[in-house]
Amino acid sequence: MKQDALASRSQPQTYGVASQAEWPESVRSFWESGEPERFGVSGDSGERVHYMRRLPDNEGQAGVEVFSRELGGVSMEQLSTQVRETRRLVDAMDAQDLRRGFTLTLLVLLGAAWVISLIPLLVIAHRVSRPIEGLTAALTDFAGGNWSKRLETAAKSGAGPRDEVGRAIDAFNHMADQLQDSRERLVHLTRMATWQSLARKTAHELKNSLTPIRLTVEEMHARHPAAEPAFMDQAVQIVVSEIESLERRVRAFSEFASEPVVYPEDLDINSAVNERIALLRRVHPEVTYRLQLDPAAPRAHAPLDLVNGILTNLLQNAAEAAGAVGSVFVQTRGERGRVLIDVHDSGPGLSDDVSATLFEPTITFKKDGMGLGLSIAKKNALLSGGDITLIPGELGGAAFRVSLPA
Repeated sequence: MKQDALASRSQPQTYGVASQAEWPESVRSFWESGEPERFGVSGDSGERVHYMRRLPDNEGQAGVEVFSRELGGVSMEQLSTQVRETRRLVDAMDAQDLRRGFTLTLLVLLGAAWVISLIPLLVIAHRVSRPIEGLTAALTDFAGGNWSKRLETAAKSGAGPRDEVGRAIDAFNHMADQLQDSRERLVHLTRMATWQSLARKTAHELKNSLTPIRLTVEEMHARHPAAEPAFMDQAVQIVVSEIESLERRVRAFSEFASEPVVYPEDLDINSAVNERIALLRRVHPEVTYRLQLDPAAPRAHAPLDLVNGILTNLLQNAAEAAGAVGSVFVQTRGERGRVLIDVHDSGPGLSDDVSATLFEPTITFKKDGMGLGLSIAKKNALLSGGDITLIPGELGGAAFRVSLPA
């Protein structure tokens, strides 16, 4: 329209200043605005376009030229509305895309944070569940008869600090140790009860037979004529000596079969060990004794006579096994509510077969032994609330550990 107006290819409608009072409102508004030109629309829905421009003030010809053109059925208002709605939709889509992008970014960040936080949770859960699974499996094995099953704690392996699971594992190991010890003690006491019953019967029968034999031999010696007195004296001496040997065995069996009354008391274990060592030095002066006594002076709750008998038996055996140029090492210490006494000797040691039957009665590997010393010591330790076990020796020979309640 503008190019046609400039080229005078279209005819305008002219509004002179003289008739300004009759101008349409749109023309008057354009004139008063001072603009050089303006486009506008008219009609019910803006289907006609106007191009207005000022006329130069030349010889009183000032005014406004208005060029008009039909749009061929196109409604400018409708077009403007559509453009405006399109812009609104574009702006809404942009805002929606922005919100969608923000939401997607937020979800990605939340997902990344969840994954990052899940990794340490999985690590912690694995560290917690693994020892619990091990504890459950150990309980199952222990209930199935595997009494040697134990678990390694985190503090012992250096994997981390002690926690509730670590304390539960410690409690399981302690419980397993106590149950195994109790089971072994029960088995030993059951076997000892059988041997005690046999010992009582054997001692009774031997005593009943030995008494009339001794009396008869002595009567024979008194009534025999004086002929060959030397032979008779020798024969009687041999018979009486063998009877006395049998009587000592009967007394040993009687002691083994007896059930002494137990009166526990507060004992200074270091003093008891020193006293027993002082007595044995006189009998075995050639043996070297080395003591490592706990400076805390642990005290045991056990019968004094039974403890002295246990120490005498173990120290006597150690001195005899060590020999004339051997040594005996004794150590005491307190540990987890128990008082431990370890006795080591430098003797030849014990084989696996000997160790398996060491505490059974009537089993001896010494020339003049009765085979009941260790059995009686084991029984007395059990009656005192403790035990005697075989441990690895530090001097190359045998070693025993006495455990007593603190």
